[in-house]
Amino acid sequence: MSRIVDAVTAVLIHDGEVLLVHRQHFLSAFPGYHAFPGGKVDAADAAGAALPASWLSFEERVARALLRELREEVALDLATVEVRDIRLVGSALTPSPAPVRFDTRFFVVELVERPTLVADTNEIGSCAWATPAEWLRRYEQGELLSAPPTIAVLRALAADIRAAEAPGLHFETREQFPLPMIESMCGVRQILVRSNTLPPAQHTNCFLLGDAQSHRVLVDPSPADDAEMQRLVELVERFGIHEIFLTHHHPDHRERANLLARRFEVPMGMSLDTQTRIAAEVPGYFDGITVNHYRENDTLCRWLGRAVRVHAVPGHDEGQLALMPDDRAWCIVGDLIQGLGTVVIAKPEGHMGRYFDSLRKIIALDPYAIYPSHGIAMGTSYRLQETLRHRELREKQVLALFHEGHDVGEMLPLIYADVDPRLLPLARLNIESHLDKLREEGVIAA
Repeated sequence: MSRIVDAVTAVLIHDGEVLLVHRQHFLSAFPGYHAFPGGKVDAADAAGAALPASWLSFEERVARALLRELREEVALDLATVEVRDIRLVGSALTPSPAPVRFDTRFFVVELVERPTLVADTNEIGSCAWATPAEWLRRYEQGELLSAPPTIAVLRALAADIRAAEAPGLHFETREQFPLPMIESMCGVRQILVRSNTLPPAQHTNCFLLGDAQSHRVLVDPSPADDAEMQRLVELVERFGIHEIFLTHHHPDHRERANLLARRFEVPMGMSLDTQTRIAAEVPGYFDGITVNHYRENDTLCRWLGRAVRVHAVPGHDEGQLALMPDDRAWCIVGDLIQGLGTVVIAKPEGHMGRYFDSLRKIIALDPYAIYPSHGIAMGTSYRLQETLRHRELREKQVLALFHEGHDVGEMLPLIYADVDPRLLPLARLNIESHLDKLREEGVIAA
């Protein structure tokens, strides 16, 4: 069961404008997101200095946490500035599939004068003021990566800057869907579908792209069982689709996708390699289904009027495809990285050399945000860069142990001493793939 952590956030308002901070891309929680300043409620917040009179109506530990977070993140001491109004406009709880769920209280703080702010660069890259309508315009143009509760608050304030509550702020009260659906970038609907995937992940991200008027696509539907399948069917029925697209052939990306294609009488899209591997593993999988083959730079659909292109990213799977609009606002990278856990490069479909090349390819394209198949969206290509650096270091470690005379079985406990024993067979495959790459490059004897 997910752990629930109390959190607070401050919606600072001055002269009709709202402050958003741009979170650093290297953070583990909401990296690269635009958000209101705030953070977790710590145990130390339960006691402390007396609160200002204007805060006495709120729970003390929550109020102290908010005051502390503002001092730490933007160097704002509310005790030293004139505050016109403070009000709690609601709370939001992260959806249950998340490994850690934040129960966040949203406080609107109206300031008489605009303060001078100094961002803590360990957490915040920049701060900016704009009207709620301007922030929403940026979001709706695909220029903002932001959690849905932030957008819900901005919508409420755009309608009424004096709003006492933010309707739909809580996840369960926004729109009632059978499965959690997150739209951290406008028009990229991320559906959390429970799948038969590898731990620690329990879900595979399914995406709903495009529009009903032109071409709407469901990407990587892979419900774990009939009950999850029915929930996904009910959600899709509300939107309608024209095609199902698979990033690659692995079961946790295509299980029951063919049943959905038959149910909605739509074609399936993928690489030729993906179709060939699925057909070999699951005879009859494509019976009665039209299959569209996609290659590098093909257009799959449109997003906010912009073409969404296909990009070949082999390595984890030879036929894996990524999706990205022309302006590189986001990239659905499939299993090029993992938001949870480590990517496995295993024969026959995996190839470590091509995996390195695919990482470098998307890093060079430098999308504003990336969506892995497991976990949340992340700002910039930073996590791709870190994954590449990690694999390069791992390869040096494998090479050093090889020169010391260790075989794969001896390398395994030396390299992966802290790994869940259930995952050691997969870790072994990665070592073998590193050795294959080193042989192909002539670094060690074939």
